[in-house]
Amino acid sequence: MSITLIIYVSLAVYVIISLAVSVFLIRRDDLTKAQKVLQIILAWLVPIIGALGLWQFNKSQDEPISRNKDFGGGASSSGNIASGGD
Repeated sequence: MSITLIIYVSLAVYVIISLAVSVFLIRRDDLTKAQKVLQIILAWLVPIIGALGLWQFNKSQDEPISRNKDFGGGASSSGNIASGGD
């Protein structure tokens, strides 16, 4: 599958879902005009803001990987296990 096809399909799904939510919100009688406008704006922006927010959050959690760690060794050695103990 081509990456451009995936992008176009994703964009189409995003637009269809956002339009459906917008129409649903417009048709509601229990919301004021200001509430409808703000909720429609949120419906269109949350996927974008959410993706950028998650990217930034995960990027901030990255820690540099230290490659100079000692492995094993120390006071207790596994040499006694192979010989059956004492």
